Amino acid sequence: MRLDQMETMMKILLTVATLFSTAIVAAAAQAQMSEPLTRAQVRSEQAELARAGYRPTSEDPSYPSDIQTAEARVSAQPGSSVANSSYGASLSGAQQAGRPAGTSATQKDIFFGQ
Repeated sequence: MRLDQMETMMKILLTVATLFSTAIVAAAAQAQMSEPLTRAQVRSEQAELARAGYRPTSEDPSYPSDIQTAEARVSAQPGSSVANSSYGASLSGAQQAGRPAGTSATQKDIFFGQ
């Protein structure tokens, strides 16, 4: 085979591989989609989480752990809608939340005096 024929074959192979991988990713994305929740289902899940002790606030520094703890409590109860839905608590992993460092009186802004 000549060099230009090999280059053409490689381009075709690369194109086929790209199309094949794109098709696999699209099929996997569609397989993960489920039917959307209704408003009643969402409200029911929110009520169950509230009964489990979850209190959402806009500036909650422990947000991920609070909701995961409440979801774990709810999913431990038999017959709960959160336990039977496709959404739920994380099964593993650790998360940390922080806040911006405050400036004290001894710390000056980076552009102070300029």
